[in-house]
Amino acid sequence: MTRSLRLALVGTALGALALSACTAGGGSSSNGPSAGAKQTITVWHGFTGDNEVNAFNAAVARFHAKYPNITVNSVKGQDDDKITKAISGGDPPDVALSFTTDNVGKFCSTGAWQDLTGLMKQSGVSTSEFNRASMQYTEFDGKRCALPLLQDVYGLYYNKTMLAKAGYTSPPKTISELTAMAKKLTTFNSDGSIKTAGFIPDWNFYEVAPSHFAPSWGAQWQQNGKSSLATDPAWAQMVSWQKSLIDWYGYAKLQKFRQSLGQEFSADNPFEKAKVAMAIDGEWRTAFIRDEAPKLDYGTAPFPVADNRASTYGAGYVPGTILGIPRGSAHKAAAWQFVKFMTTDTQTLVGLANQIRNVPTTTASLQAATELKNDPHFSTFLNIASNKYTSTTPASPNGGAYQVTFQEFLQKYQSGPTSPDLKSDLAKVDQQITNDLKLSK
Repeated sequence: MTRSLRLALVGTALGALALSACTAGGGSSSNGPSAGAKQTITVWHGFTGDNEVNAFNAAVARFHAKYPNITVNSVKGQDDDKITKAISGGDPPDVALSFTTDNVGKFCSTGAWQDLTGLMKQSGVSTSEFNRASMQYTEFDGKRCALPLLQDVYGLYYNKTMLAKAGYTSPPKTISELTAMAKKLTTFNSDGSIKTAGFIPDWNFYEVAPSHFAPSWGAQWQQNGKSSLATDPAWAQMVSWQKSLIDWYGYAKLQKFRQSLGQEFSADNPFEKAKVAMAIDGEWRTAFIRDEAPKLDYGTAPFPVADNRASTYGAGYVPGTILGIPRGSAHKAAAWQFVKFMTTDTQTLVGLANQIRNVPTTTASLQAATELKNDPHFSTFLNIASNKYTSTTPASPNGGAYQVTFQEFLQKYQSGPTSPDLKSDLAKVDQQITNDLKLSK
C-alpha cells in the first residue's frame, strides 16, 4: 500500500489545513435503520490499482454474502480531503477508509469520525484482538474513532550478492554495524564520485524519515504532552549518527549520486538495480521486486537498533490503513457491521493481505497468514508487526505537522556544518511544533 508511506511535506501540511478548515460543519449523526434492515451503504476508499480494487471488492462480496440485507456501494479513489469535505457538507459516506494515520488526531478530536468505543463494547470487540501498534494509531485523547484494516511495516532490505562480495554473511543488527557495512559496501568511480552506496541516510531519499528510524533509538516524540526532541537524548543521538554518515559520504557527492537514481516506485528503483546495497523500506517492496527484479538475490531483516538497545532488535515502525464511520452516516448500525467485519474477520484480512501484500493487524490473522509466513522475504514483516517494541507515531490534532516540521529542519541540518549546540537547535524545533499546535486549535 504505497499511498500511506511517503512523508510528503507539502501534501501533509495541506492535508492538516484542509482538515482544520472542513471538519467543523456537518449534521449530527443518526443511527438510521437497524443493521438487520434491507439497505445500501456507501463506502469510500482510496484504492485505484486493479489488483487492490479487486481485492477490496472481493472482501466486500464476502461481507454481502454474510449480510445479504446490506448492499455496499464501493467508491474507489477517495482521499481524506474528499471525505472531509463530504462530512463538512453534510453528505458523507457511511464508511470511510484512509491511508493516512497521521490524520487520526483530527478525525477523533473534531468528531469528523465517530467514536467506536461504545460500539466495540456492545459487540464484544476488544482491543486485545489487534496488535499493539495498530491500537496506538487508531485512537486519540481517549477516543477510538477508527479500527485498523491492514498495516505497513518497515524493515531493512539488503542485497545478498553485494554483502557476500564484501565478506558479509548476514545483515547488520546494530547501528554501528550498519555504519561500518555501509562504508565498506560503498564503491567509487575513478573520479571519486559514488558508484554504489552501501546505505543512503539522506532525509530526502525515499523512505528515509525520522518516524521510520525512531524505533531503533527508542526515541519518543512527546513527553508529558509536549514535543520532546530536545529533552529525549535519543533524538540527538539519531541526528548525530545520520549527520556523521552524511559527512563521510560528502553531502554534495551524495546529492549528485541520489539525483542520478531511478524513481522509488518504478523498475529503476536503485535497490532493485543493485545501486544501493541496503535500504529501509516497507513490506510492499517484496511485491515490486517479485514483479520488477525477480532475479535479485536479496534478504529482509528488522532495521538495526542503537547499540545500547540491542535487546530490542526485531522491532520497527508501523502505520496503516484505517476504517471509520463519518459523522452524519445515514446507516450507522450497518456501517458498524461493515467496519467490524472488515477489521476482525480473519479470512477476509488474510485474503486482503495476500493479494495486496500488506500485513494484517489482528493477532489471529497474523497467525493465519500462512502464505505470507511461507515467503521468507515477507515473514520478516509479520514478525516485526508482532514485536512488543514495534511502535508508531503519536496522533496529533494537526495531523503530521510536527513530523513535517522536524523533517524540514533535518533536511537543512544535514547540508551544513555540524551544529555546536544540537540540543538548542532541537529545542527551537520543539517550540515551533508547540506554536503550530496552538494555531491549529
